[in-house]
Amino acid sequence: MNHALWYRRCLWVAAGLCLVVVVLGAYVRLSDAGLGCPDWPGCYGHLVLPADQLARDSAQQAWPERPIEAGKAWREMIHRYAATSLGMSIMLAALLAWLNRRDPRQPVLLPTVLLGVVIFQGLLGMWTVTLLLKPLIVMGHLLGGLTTLGLLGWLLLESRPGRQARAARRTAWLAVGGLLILVVQIALGGWTSSNYAALACPDIPTCQGQWWPEDSNFAEGFVLWRGLGVNYEFGVLDAPSRVAIHFVHRLGALATFTALLLIALYFRRSQAAAVRQAATLVLAAVSLQVLIGAGVVWFGLPLPLATAHNGVAALLLLAVINLNHAASFDDKLQPA
Repeated sequence: MNHALWYRRCLWVAAGLCLVVVVLGAYVRLSDAGLGCPDWPGCYGHLVLPADQLARDSAQQAWPERPIEAGKAWREMIHRYAATSLGMSIMLAALLAWLNRRDPRQPVLLPTVLLGVVIFQGLLGMWTVTLLLKPLIVMGHLLGGLTTLGLLGWLLLESRPGRQARAARRTAWLAVGGLLILVVQIALGGWTSSNYAALACPDIPTCQGQWWPEDSNFAEGFVLWRGLGVNYEFGVLDAPSRVAIHFVHRLGALATFTALLLIALYFRRSQAAAVRQAATLVLAAVSLQVLIGAGVVWFGLPLPLATAHNGVAALLLLAVINLNHAASFDDKLQPA
């Protein structure tokens, strides 16, 4: 058995599934289906939503506070099925990496770390339900999903056929800086979404008709941990707190766009074709993401556009990781 070949195939399957899971997760959250199943890992005590009326009546008696909404329940369960398939594919990839550990080109530590991340991601998925959509957990769940995707992207780049083993070199600090800035902005986006603050500023480019909204409460908007037992569905913050969250996310978007634009333009001048191509992908992805973000506000948070905003964020992350990988093997980075 060619372990290296099957390892790479597993990575491709896992990366595709992970992108689907990230988009499905956004769709579930944005369509208010995060508590479509009030329990975990089943749904009203079943691995498949009960279809006959007798079973549904029994399930409803067990969770009387959560009326069964079949559409929301199925959206949540399909997301869970996809996430389970993702976990199994990553487990298989980690096993194949271990079996192929004698190959000097085969990474073992990173696939093992990835397996640990996806296990913790499963726990975050459970806590998302059991802690009733607590914003810090929801944001962490989003970051966990994108961390999984990012690690899969890096491992795929490392596993390309014909790639020669190379000595470790210094990663270009500009590319790393761009990645860190993007991660902070993604976290702000997760915080905005989990606190239902996406439309707190319904106008653009101003917010509440002002360049700096006076009716905002930054201190209250960024309290990370609140009491247990609170149901955070549809949010619990007042309008000034949500305005503060949305406005900071906007400022972050401006800073992230500017930083990635300058970083990508710098790397576009590299003598290495792979670096120039990676930088071009970053330029395209960050420009598209800004346009979609503006459209989300302009058109009043339409579900397809809001879901696409999350999907393109994932693609932008992969583009920046690709730039980091390309730049890390280009020592010169001299202007052409």
